[in-house]
Amino acid sequence: MKTAEIKRRWLEFFERKGHTVVPSAPLISQDPTLMFVVAGMVPFIPYMTGVLPAPYSRATSVQKCVRTLDIDEVGKTTRHGTFFQMNGNFSFGDYFKEEAIAYAWELLTGKLEDGGLGFDPERLWVTVYQDDDEAIDYWLKNSSVPRERIQKRGMKDNYWSTGQRGPAGPCSEIYFDRGPEYGVEGGPEADEDRYIEIWNLVFMQYERADGGTKDHYEILGELPKKNIDTGMGLERVAFLLQGVENIYEIDQVRPLIDVAAELSGKRYGANEQDDVKMRVVADHIRSALMLMSDGVTPSNEGRGYILRRLLRRSIRALRLIGVSEPSFERLFTTSKNAMVEAYPELEESFPRVLRSALAEEAGFRRTLEAGTVVLEDAISNAKGTLGGDIAFLLHDTYGFPIDLTQEIAEENGLSVDREEFNRLMTEQKQRAKEDAKSKKVGAAGLQVYSEFRQKGETQFLGYESLSAEGRVLGLIRDGEVTQSLREGELGELFIDKTSLYAESGGQAADAGIIRGDGFELEVLDVQKPVKGLFSHKVRVLNGEVTTGTIAETLVDANWRLGACQAHSATHVVHAALRQVLGPEALQSGSFNKPGYMRLDFAWGEALSESAKSEIEEVSNLAIRSDLAVSAQFMTLPEAKEWGAIALFGETYDESVRVVQVGGPWSRELCGGTHVSRSSQIGLVSISNESSVGSGARRIEAFVGIDALRNLTRERDLVKRLAASVKAPAAELESKIADALEELRQANRKIAELEAAQALAKLPALLASAQEIAGLRVLSAKLENTNSESLRNLATAARDQLGGKAVVILGAEFESRPTVMVACGQQAIEQGIKAGELAKAASAELGGGGGGKADLAQGGGTDAGKLDAAIAIAAGLIR
Repeated sequence: MKTAEIKRRWLEFFERKGHTVVPSAPLISQDPTLMFVVAGMVPFIPYMTGVLPAPYSRATSVQKCVRTLDIDEVGKTTRHGTFFQMNGNFSFGDYFKEEAIAYAWELLTGKLEDGGLGFDPERLWVTVYQDDDEAIDYWLKNSSVPRERIQKRGMKDNYWSTGQRGPAGPCSEIYFDRGPEYGVEGGPEADEDRYIEIWNLVFMQYERADGGTKDHYEILGELPKKNIDTGMGLERVAFLLQGVENIYEIDQVRPLIDVAAELSGKRYGANEQDDVKMRVVADHIRSALMLMSDGVTPSNEGRGYILRRLLRRSIRALRLIGVSEPSFERLFTTSKNAMVEAYPELEESFPRVLRSALAEEAGFRRTLEAGTVVLEDAISNAKGTLGGDIAFLLHDTYGFPIDLTQEIAEENGLSVDREEFNRLMTEQKQRAKEDAKSKKVGAAGLQVYSEFRQKGETQFLGYESLSAEGRVLGLIRDGEVTQSLREGELGELFIDKTSLYAESGGQAADAGIIRGDGFELEVLDVQKPVKGLFSHKVRVLNGEVTTGTIAETLVDANWRLGACQAHSATHVVHAALRQVLGPEALQSGSFNKPGYMRLDFAWGEALSESAKSEIEEVSNLAIRSDLAVSAQFMTLPEAKEWGAIALFGETYDESVRVVQVGGPWSRELCGGTHVSRSSQIGLVSISNESSVGSGARRIEAFVGIDALRNLTRERDLVKRLAASVKAPAAELESKIADALEELRQANRKIAELEAAQALAKLPALLASAQEIAGLRVLSAKLENTNSESLRNLATAARDQLGGKAVVILGAEFESRPTVMVACGQQAIEQGIKAGELAKAASAELGGGGGGKADLAQGGGTDAGKLDAAIAIAAGLIR
């Protein structure tokens, strides 16, 4: 029976029993204490604990799960897998022990033609918690299992919880006897390799505390309702019903083993060590496929790190069975084909998943090739312990995760000096320095620059070296040519050869120093005031620099690295834009400096969030792919024939420099400095997308370590916001939306109450109305009444007083005086206009006002004159 068929039968059975079929939740857990969904009941915990009301009284699901605590057992046992599917049926205060037991027995032993699973009841055993005699009675009543096949076990085996504070309870497990060829007689107590657990019925009625051990932990009390949480391991049932030896040989996994065997030229079943490695590949590729389909991407942190570890363990296992060529495309495609019947959504996400997987494979294959040589040499010379310095070198230079180094070392009988490794990691972080800051200084006139340019073109040697020696051709101070600059002075320096990049092509100038015999200068900026001339804006740190002396330009290496990362990132993002949006999304301008890039491009509308995400993903996939970055000079016609992109508004010489990233993927005319491989960029994190005019958009992004810092800041902000609303980060958006809606409703209620409170004053106000010039005039000052309430009260009074009404009300609210005037139709016909009265009152308050003839408002700043303002308006009527 195919695994997908078992899943279908499960869901249909419980649907017939009145259960709501609930789709599997994503593998990324909504519970902030869990990285992944580790059990079928995890999405239902809020209902079991009473935190949330259950939307149904009984439910069933087949939940995707990932556990990696036993990753070292994968491939070695019949039942350990990192990804697995848990069939569950749940009751939230509805049915309890007896019904759960009856359902389990009916489905397991039911005939295939009736929708059951067809297990032989003579081969099923049961365990119960040692104090749960009630469960034994229900088993004897609702099944044919005899008392001698029901075993009592302790808390370690038959009391279930998540391992932390939360729902818990005694459980009853169902085991299948595989037969005497698999072990000794005696039931699960005797041999759990022969007797395989296939279903766990948890009678979830208690809440446990944190702490304790698996054998003992504190029970805090009963849950609000008695719940049922069951879990049947889909893979375990599948391997038993399919007649294979373990979960790796079922229909959803075995095709991967077959591909691994074919690629390696080895026969599965011929050698246990090779078999274990093939099973590791099969398990890990399937797990990676499902994780990536649910949005997890390889990284060095959190879930992404777990995924990366699975992928890298797969690559290494393949190498150990002789597979050295790239193989992820075939393996992932095989896994998708095996799983798509059960999860049709895999088809849609697969192109994205495969792109990411292939990039990770390419990157790690290079890491392995370089790092393994170093590691093997270190292992051959090590005695008992592999030095932390070696582990740090592998991590820092070759990208080897420390746990992979440790794993390989342990396979060779060595331990790793983690203490030294951790110390070196800490020291590396402490060495990070603040980016240099540039400061502009006054510039000379164009004529002065032209004169220096006539002496020759500045030769830029910074592509090849971070230092260059040249002769100082001239100096400028305060816009005038000078022969020297002394300590503390600011000026401009011109030299015939420089390694310092001048701001151009969107790239900020280099930071660095210039030094010579007896002087040292801080470089604040480098510009090209006229074509071919580099002006170095400097501050003299010590000594005196004079015209004609020899000086060495020295680029700040960290600054240059950041600049290279940012400029190469600009090219990568530009290529990603064109890949995602089309070739018409052409760059029209840019600016980049260490840690930051900005790119303007031709596009007529704002980018959707999905488009921005895809551009960011394509950019970072290119970075992880470690694409070669190179530059070469050629004629402009040759560059155009080669497909190099020339940017809007730029003019080019006949000889141009073409920078390419990943060959034809990105070819642009560019004079900037770049990394040698895309992976050196590190990371691109889009921070903003906006309009810069009709038909033009702008993307801004953080690059390298600044991108990481920005993401960290945003993550921390989300955490703080999530903590403030007491919700998991994944629920933050809905929580804030709910809070805003509650605030809007509260404000409406407050407004209604204030209006009602204001209108309660109406009878007293009406009684104070006076007859003036044949009109019914009401003028009054009210306390602590806002403008909206004042407006409602004025119009209500006008309506009550009739057509001859003139209502003048004033109030001070939050230190601001307001006057509201309302006039009836007959008063208006007699020449009384509300706008004129409001304007006169507002002038007294030091403000302005006006409005229509029937209703107007005014205000000002001097609340002390509110009485006088009302009196002035009333006086105009007389």
